[in-house]
Amino acid sequence: MNFSIENWFALSSGLSSKDEWALWSQQSKHDWGLPLPKLNKLPMMQARRMSISSRLAVEVGLELVNNNSVDLAIFTSRHGELERTYKILSMLSQNNEISPTDFSLSVHNTAAGLLTIIANQTFPITSLSAHNDSFQQGLIEALSLLNQKNKKVLLIDFDGIVPAPYQADVKQLVPIYAVGYILTSGNELNCQSIEKKSKGYLSNYPQSLAFLHAYLNRQKQFIVQGNAQDWQWTLNS
Repeated sequence: MNFSIENWFALSSGLSSKDEWALWSQQSKHDWGLPLPKLNKLPMMQARRMSISSRLAVEVGLELVNNNSVDLAIFTSRHGELERTYKILSMLSQNNEISPTDFSLSVHNTAAGLLTIIANQTFPITSLSAHNDSFQQGLIEALSLLNQKNKKVLLIDFDGIVPAPYQADVKQLVPIYAVGYILTSGNELNCQSIEKKSKGYLSNYPQSLAFLHAYLNRQKQFIVQGNAQDWQWTLNS
């Protein structure tokens, strides 16, 4: 698959601007325990009801759709609203009443729906999860539209903290992040599936952040690890 990136933006612990992310891409380590960035575009009344990961995802989306129109938005997340879902399950196990807010905002497409409401835009949206492959599958989802001329797709990948009972089985280097790209048709980047390799580029990172790190470093070729296959990327410019 071939496409180009018109714009990107990301937020995570201690990282709130493109300059800070560019510096991050030049370093081998980062302190993921740093404070999360302040949100500048998300209305306070909306933010109070949202999970932290959804706040970052919507903030990234608002930054990218500001003065820009997209034809489709795709949100990918391995865990979605897992923190809120775990809270609901805990309340049920204790025979306590469930918060209506928690219930209504526990679905996987919460962030996607809130972006269109807050941005007051009516573009189609979709949300998907494919374990570690969520970002790459989001790209495949975007292909049918990107094969048409002059179409733009907003792709946002995000995740939040995994609740403690699951952390023994889910290894998570980056606790909270959101990264978004505006994709267009073009030949800046090429990606193809390949057989599994023993090692990929920053394999302990989420796919979208491993990709961003290589992209900012202008790596001519790199491999992002997937579930059943890996993904070989080529940067053509």
